[in-house]
Amino acid sequence: MKITHIKHIDIDKAKWDDVITNSSNHLFYAYSWYLDVVSPNWEALVSEDYLFVMPLPIKKKIFIKYIVQPILTQQLGIFSPKTIDHQIINLFINKIPYLSYEMNLNEENEFPRCPTLPNMILKLDVDYNTIRSTYSKNTIRNIDKAKKHSLSIVESLTINQFIDFINKSTQLYNNKIQTIKELIKAGLKNNIFQLLGTVDEERNLICVLCIAKTRNRITYLLPASNEHGKSKSAMFLLIDHLIKLHSSSNITFDFEGSKVDGIARFYNGFGATLKPYFLIKRCRPIKIKQIHF
Repeated sequence: MKITHIKHIDIDKAKWDDVITNSSNHLFYAYSWYLDVVSPNWEALVSEDYLFVMPLPIKKKIFIKYIVQPILTQQLGIFSPKTIDHQIINLFINKIPYLSYEMNLNEENEFPRCPTLPNMILKLDVDYNTIRSTYSKNTIRNIDKAKKHSLSIVESLTINQFIDFINKSTQLYNNKIQTIKELIKAGLKNNIFQLLGTVDEERNLICVLCIAKTRNRITYLLPASNEHGKSKSAMFLLIDHLIKLHSSSNITFDFEGSKVDGIARFYNGFGATLKPYFLIKRCRPIKIKQIHF
């Protein structure tokens, strides 16, 4: 297999996005419009006629390029409508043209020598009552608590409503706000993102969630709750609403996982199970000659 390294300016983005859409392991993180926001100068490795593709999220320091996983991008790696075996993964990794990289492969790029990172997913291919039977007692209590407070779901928020809320309610995204704005614009334009929220009896917004919806996956991408929302268990109600809405389908609900125990328990409380993805890493110190003026 011939693998070619392509600079950003030479990537055929229409062909690229078609490959991602039709990949058996497709993930929205790998679409060109997403990468253009989180890694504006990304490059790529591609096989003949883009049958296999691998994005290379590039950064530069002192004129030296290196690869690092972009923000708000859990998994990348190799994508194809064809089977991706260990030999193909090896070929692509060996073709990475930079000495230093740290990047997450996707969950279908199984590579035994790599360390793994945790993701949590929930298959929605059975009826809602069957899924709910796997909820923890704590999760059920919190959903019932939210219902007693007469909370309601808002299916479509504006970008301004979403951004204003996260600015006021959390510091988690403080250094990412501009990137989030650009991502949401692109995600809505490409009919991948949806902005939802939960309101109280007075129609005050108390939690928000940006999800990414592809043909067989819903990803819990950007959540936020204010103190009022946390006290009324608003996010529990919102997730339960999405699970009920998409139950008995071929959809997988992707919680995006967490290494934080408390957050992992929150996801696990909905019956989510572990689905790891893979980390590849090579860091070599690069000596730079001292220049005398």
